[in-house]
Amino acid sequence: MLLKTFGWSFAVTALGLVAAAFYGGWTAFGIVAILSILEISLSFDNAVVNAGILKKMNAFWQKIFLTLGILIAVFGMRLVFPVVIVAASAQLGPIEAVDLALTDKDRYQQLVTDAHPSIAAFGGMFLLMIFLDFIFEDRDIKWLTWIERPLAKLGKVDMLSVCIALAVLLIASTTVATHAHQHGGAHVDKTETVLLAGIAGLITYLIVGGLSSYFENKLEEEEEREHEEEQAARTGKPKSPVKLAGQAAFFMFLYLEVLDASFSFDGVIGAFAITNDIVLMALGLGIGAMYVRSLTVYLVRQGTLDDYVYLEHGAHYAIGALAVILLVTIQYEINEVITGLIGVVLIGASFWSSIRRNKRLAEAEADSEGTKAASLA
Repeated sequence: MLLKTFGWSFAVTALGLVAAAFYGGWTAFGIVAILSILEISLSFDNAVVNAGILKKMNAFWQKIFLTLGILIAVFGMRLVFPVVIVAASAQLGPIEAVDLALTDKDRYQQLVTDAHPSIAAFGGMFLLMIFLDFIFEDRDIKWLTWIERPLAKLGKVDMLSVCIALAVLLIASTTVATHAHQHGGAHVDKTETVLLAGIAGLITYLIVGGLSSYFENKLEEEEEREHEEEQAARTGKPKSPVKLAGQAAFFMFLYLEVLDASFSFDGVIGAFAITNDIVLMALGLGIGAMYVRSLTVYLVRQGTLDDYVYLEHGAHYAIGALAVILLVTIQYEINEVITGLIGVVLIGASFWSSIRRNKRLAEAEADSEGTKAASLA
């Protein structure tokens, strides 16, 4: 099972490290290895959230996520995206931007750093909406009940998450955006840029997430209808859950890709702290992205989210933390190690809470069986 799921990741790792060694020797080899670990540590929460969505999709779309999805993730976000950012911010053509990335790496890094406020605002708002919609939803299973229960009641207010997100964007644009960090330690006013990019991130979430939810709800209604017909027929054989397919799966796939793109922002930006060589960056982050994909599928096939019910909660709290960090980094530099550790700690805590919950349920079930046996005796 492990080799089947992670086989391609192992192969890509070997090829990537060999390519790095040929490209720049042992130094390049080490840089690619470090970047791979960085990407995995920053994106573990991404894998948990992705798994919660991917488990609803059929086998075909799960395969698409691992094939076409990884091409988009590696070549799109880890290679093409930084070049596009440079081309847009410096008003260069695509060929000129690629040439700049390969021949003048310092200048390329400066341009990407200068474009960071817009990247952080877009990604921060998209991730913030994911977090807000999660905590404002009334769920049967709650992790931190002392905060999730009152927030679920507040979530009954229409458009509350959008209002809060806009308020956060307004605060960010009038505080950190007025002294946005640029290369060389300079600070400039990026209020307008942050506002536009943040609104674009919010609109993207509402469109893609809204379409995904619409088709998912339609499928769930169809599933409920079939289940009711089944009960009426008294077959006694419950059908397996309907998996997302067709239009529903397509829009869910788009949602997953935008989500992955938002998660990758901090990894791409953080990679410049290690190297400004776009080839090494693409190799390292690409290897890491492949492991995130494999980990997502592993969580789905093992049913990990069903066994450890608080994992999804921990991942969404990590998303909320990452959203805030992205907005803060518009003005202040935050070490990537801190970003990664916050996610690991939150997910680790939710995993431990899940284990304790399972243990309590097992003990309660054992006590119940013992009491039942004693009464029969």
